[in-house]
Amino acid sequence: MSPPCDRYVPGYGDANADFHVVGDHPGAHGGATGPTANGGIARTDPGETSAAAAPESDDGAVGVPFTNEAGRRLQRALAEAGLVDAVGPRPELNRTFFSYLHMCVAEGTPTEAEYREMERFFDAELRAIAAHVLLPVGERATRHVLENYTAKARQVPDDLETLHATEIVGSGFLVMPVADPGEWSDDHHDRLVEALERLRSTDFRRESDLGRFVAGGDPYFVR
Repeated sequence: MSPPCDRYVPGYGDANADFHVVGDHPGAHGGATGPTANGGIARTDPGETSAAAAPESDDGAVGVPFTNEAGRRLQRALAEAGLVDAVGPRPELNRTFFSYLHMCVAEGTPTEAEYREMERFFDAELRAIAAHVLLPVGERATRHVLENYTAKARQVPDDLETLHATEIVGSGFLVMPVADPGEWSDDHHDRLVEALERLRSTDFRRESDLGRFVAGGDPYFVR
């Protein structure tokens, strides 16, 4: 992944994840202190990157998604539901992956053109991880996932609050939208934890059994 920016916050977690948590951009959910600060992952030479040595700030641990105040709130809910083993600036994730629609560290909110420029990087990362469940966080991430990875493109409600912690079957994915943790009440936390615990108690995998096409009677599951 070589995005067209000087600093970016790459995906973080288990590359064989069952759950892929998708945020908006580092300025919204943590990971970098800003485009003029020593934050995120700094490019050194073409094709080479290194972690920037910056202290943790209010915007979160440098280079790790969902580590600002709102991101920690989400981490705690995911920990209670069993997706995070340890909350913190370098969270320990359990079959879970964190990333952003727009991984570059931008000045304020990225422009529509900048989101479009980064879309191919997000799509490549999402398909490489190939998690079974997508957890888009916040309005933009939720709309993008619903419009591009489900059959709900023309049915996305104006009020996405109604979709918080609900299950939506996508094209190869199960989607569970998450309201922006910066706007949560205690009810949002509890609803998400309960929904994830309920989901994890079922066979949520998005797989097909191709065993009928091969010799023998054993199943052959593919993602």
